[in-house]
Amino acid sequence: MTDELGLETYLSISSKKIGIYLLDKKKLKNLYFEEQDIKNNSVFSDLNILNEFLDNNIFKIEKLIGKFIKNINLIIESEDILTLNIGLKKKNYEKIITKKFLENSLTELKDLINENYQDYRIMHMHMIKYLFDGSHYSNFKMDMKCKNLGIETQFISVPNHLILEIDKILENFQIKTKCYLNQNYIQSLFKEDKMELSEMVYKAQLGYNVNEVSITPKNINKNVANY
Repeated sequence: MTDELGLETYLSISSKKIGIYLLDKKKLKNLYFEEQDIKNNSVFSDLNILNEFLDNNIFKIEKLIGKFIKNINLIIESEDILTLNIGLKKKNYEKIITKKFLENSLTELKDLINENYQDYRIMHMHMIKYLFDGSHYSNFKMDMKCKNLGIETQFISVPNHLILEIDKILENFQIKTKCYLNQNYIQSLFKEDKMELSEMVYKAQLGYNVNEVSITPKNINKNVANY
């Protein structure tokens, strides 16, 4: 598997462009990359375009590394991606605000999104601001004395039907999706830096945005919370 070799494979898909990247995580350099601009159609309306692109590139990468690609990081940009800002205010009956209290509050918000947008999968969840008794903070203050906690979060979600269709194409190559990421969000984190998309994604997955809440247990963000 590529991660055993210190490598990560990324697949980016937008309506008019597809890209695949094999990143050396130590050197932060692409060992392989190929991009294709789509002129006459949308990738999402004709996924045969994606299938053909993968057919032209997967074997080349596997030949290069001498192993099969088992997992891939999927980066999507689509007009159908849903971005929601949602807030929550809670009264604290303890003397201080603990990390556990914050985690429970964030779980409430995540469950609320999952319940009301069942046709979507959460890609990113990150904190916008905290209010401790009405005072604004950009970062969480551990064990702070506070009677009322307010939090504002942003959720970025992708339609289930879209990722299911893409996953079916990947299954043709015996590849499973490792995680789903939003290209616009990732690029917004590094808008002042010049680097390849694969490097941006890798650094983002390591916790570049300390206010992002990890959705999966594999990427524990100690600064906020983990699910």
